[in-house]
Amino acid sequence: MSTLAASKTVLLRDLKRFVRRRNDLVHPLVFFIIVITLLGLALGPDDQIFAAVAPAGVWIAVLLATTINLDAIFLSDYQDGTIEQLVLSPASLPILVSAKIAAHWVATASPQIVIAILVATILGLDGDVVVALGATLLLGSPILSLIGAIASALTVGLRGGALLLALIILPLYMPTLIFGTAAVHNAALGLPISAELYFLGGLATLAASLAPFAAAAALRIRLG
Repeated sequence: MSTLAASKTVLLRDLKRFVRRRNDLVHPLVFFIIVITLLGLALGPDDQIFAAVAPAGVWIAVLLATTINLDAIFLSDYQDGTIEQLVLSPASLPILVSAKIAAHWVATASPQIVIAILVATILGLDGDVVVALGATLLLGSPILSLIGAIASALTVGLRGGALLLALIILPLYMPTLIFGTAAVHNAALGLPISAELYFLGGLATLAASLAPFAAAAALRIRLG
């Protein structure tokens, strides 16, 4: 089987597993909605304050919700021995890891992005703010999955690995969060956001280029 065919098989397999194990799909979405709801209750009925703070709150909610099930990228495969088969496969391990990261992003982050845009539209945020929010989430959320995959591979199978994973990745998420929220804030002020988008795009490209190799190396270390 070629590397391309193997990666397609891994991608479809992981997506089907997310569908079967609905908790991995539902829990991040429920957490995301709860955070947004609590934010609205905390800010009160002032529309101006809510409009100013809501985009940053959405970004934080996406970041935290994505973190909830990062261990799902590799844990099941580690427990049933599939990781060993992937490592021993003649197909490129970084490509197979990329397929698993893509499945995690599609199942976890993409529904949150859709809901975030719908919520922002329903709440009556300016069109430029909604567009900026959607653009930054599309560029930034893959970075969260890619960086998270490295930490997930490093901590897979460890006792208390979920807590250790969160401690590792949350500081690494800060640049993405800062530039994502800065772009939305600038859009609300009528300022250009191209610099922030270029930064997020560059960071996403860098993460996509390096993270699969780093995660593959981490898996080999864990199995060694």
